[in-house]
Amino acid sequence: MPPSDSTFDTLLLSRHPPTHPALFAASPGLGGLLATDALVTLAELATAVVLPWWVATQGGTAAIAAYAIAVAATTLVAVLVASPLGDRFCKTTQMRFGLAGLCLALLALAGCASRPFALLPVLAFVVLKVVSRAFVEPPQAAILPELVPAPWLPRAIRLQRTSRAVSGVLGPLLAGALLALASVPVAMLACALLMLVAAIASWVIPTRPGPQRAFRPRDWWRDLRSGARAKWGVPMERGWTVVNFVVWIFQGPAVGILVPLKVRSLGLAGDWLGIAVGALSLGVLAGSFFGSDLLVRHFGRFRVRVGMGCLEGVCLAGVGLASSPAWMAAGLLVAGFCNAAMALVGATHRALAIPQSHRVRMLASGTVSTQVAGAIGPALVGLALAHQPVAVVYAGFGVLMALSVLGLLLVPRFREFLELGHADIEDWYVREYPHVFA
Repeated sequence: MPPSDSTFDTLLLSRHPPTHPALFAASPGLGGLLATDALVTLAELATAVVLPWWVATQGGTAAIAAYAIAVAATTLVAVLVASPLGDRFCKTTQMRFGLAGLCLALLALAGCASRPFALLPVLAFVVLKVVSRAFVEPPQAAILPELVPAPWLPRAIRLQRTSRAVSGVLGPLLAGALLALASVPVAMLACALLMLVAAIASWVIPTRPGPQRAFRPRDWWRDLRSGARAKWGVPMERGWTVVNFVVWIFQGPAVGILVPLKVRSLGLAGDWLGIAVGALSLGVLAGSFFGSDLLVRHFGRFRVRVGMGCLEGVCLAGVGLASSPAWMAAGLLVAGFCNAAMALVGATHRALAIPQSHRVRMLASGTVSTQVAGAIGPALVGLALAHQPVAVVYAGFGVLMALSVLGLLLVPRFREFLELGHADIEDWYVREYPHVFA
């Protein structure tokens, strides 16, 4: 799952923010990272439309539920394996290996799409895709502070999130157009080619040797435990993670597998799935570009984080109850705006507060909890759909998400943390809880 403060208010509200040319001059490899991020997001979001639509239309509700559970469960295992490596080895090299695996997986899925549908081969190549993605995502999320000096980081995060959001809009629209004008195999092949270009772009990012090249299994286990211990040892981080875990049980399906099921329940074609996911991404783009900054200036970070999360849940409940495609797309648009405005608040703070020695491990621990929730959510969807129609299940998940966000009110020191400035936040976890990182 974004920026902060509104990801960046310290620089945006200063009189002399750094210019983009100066930022790129001070950060070799930033352009390559942004291009790789944008292309990966474009390919992933297009795949996120084509693949579930193909599985849902060919295999039905049971197949899409099995697909979602397989993705979440595989991600959980893959992240556990890959997460300690990014703090020990070169993050850029790890990304390149993962991108190569993604290219192979997408090409194989394009081949499967050209044959009669069989769920098991599809799930096998989806597992390869998920494992490869697990080697890309943690270093991709943690490498930016290594490429960009700390004073420039908020601006760099804004550029990264904005480029991803633009790709997030274009990806679903591209997928919808390919589904309407061509076919699933052609659409999957296009996704594979986009990923190949992303892999080529990653070679612009400089490589940096990790602190240790030799690696033994006991080192992996020790690093994994230290990341989980650090995440659980900081009370605010622990509470934040628990709330996010519960929220994602309901939010994940509401912005994931329930969307194609909602489109099918309205009797719409595949291009409407592209429009629906594109509307969600367009809302994320608007929230990333100006929504978070504007709201934080008027209401403060804490109120925006909690308020926008609750409002997103209400919007998703409205999507579930929508009786027309226009209302469905409008609800997803507003939900995407709320998601970006909420998620941006705290991203820079969190990245700077975590010491660099634990950054990949702690972020990966959060990914693990998200994936566990991501496996629980689709399972609950499958059980609920056996008794209730899509509209009722979708609306219920939206309401439960809104209620779960209120758990942030109980997270210790959460308001205090969000009200700190960037100058006070770097290595905050180490200063406040030194015993955790000893």
